[in-house]
Amino acid sequence: MDESKITERGRRTRQRIIEATGEQILASGIGGTTLDDVRAATLTSKSQLFHYFPGGKAELVREVAGWEGKQLFEAQEPFIHDLGSWESWEQWRSGLVHYYISRGRWACPIGSLATQAAMTDPDLERVIADSMRAWRELLAEGVRRMRTAGLVDDSADPVTVATVILAAIQGGLVLSQPERAAWPLEAALDSALAPLHAASRPQGAPAA
Repeated sequence: MDESKITERGRRTRQRIIEATGEQILASGIGGTTLDDVRAATLTSKSQLFHYFPGGKAELVREVAGWEGKQLFEAQEPFIHDLGSWESWEQWRSGLVHYYISRGRWACPIGSLATQAAMTDPDLERVIADSMRAWRELLAEGVRRMRTAGLVDDSADPVTVATVILAAIQGGLVLSQPERAAWPLEAALDSALAPLHAASRPQGAPAA
């Protein structure tokens, strides 16, 4: 839908529907979320729902995926675009844990959607894949900055380290959920960052 043609009030209503649907999906999954659920949660009519999302549930879920990805990246600012020092990596780690745990989000919305996307909508799968690739590249770029700064040596492969970190985030959240505690996620992140620390150079050591 062309958002430029929507009034400010309409944009707020549309965004409210997206956010409510995101919460429904986190709680019940894509398959367990119906348009009737969304209508009840947002007090909107069927005609309103299809006015803002003429493509129905599939369009709405793709919009949720885009919004969740934007929220996730914003939560990692400004550190995700730095990651050129050990301090910035620690600040990024702390901020990410806070984003999930402080909001009571014991699952990654992007990760949760990824596990369901292939079974529901190829277009949604592409949206999720693009978000994951963008996230991985930001982390990989941070590893490259560390190598350029001489803080780690070339044995730290940027894409491999970034991929391990993403896997740790998803797995750590799965383990944190039944515990209702941050420590499994924190432990998973620390383990994922261990190879980066292992490749660190002693201060003042020359590059190989």
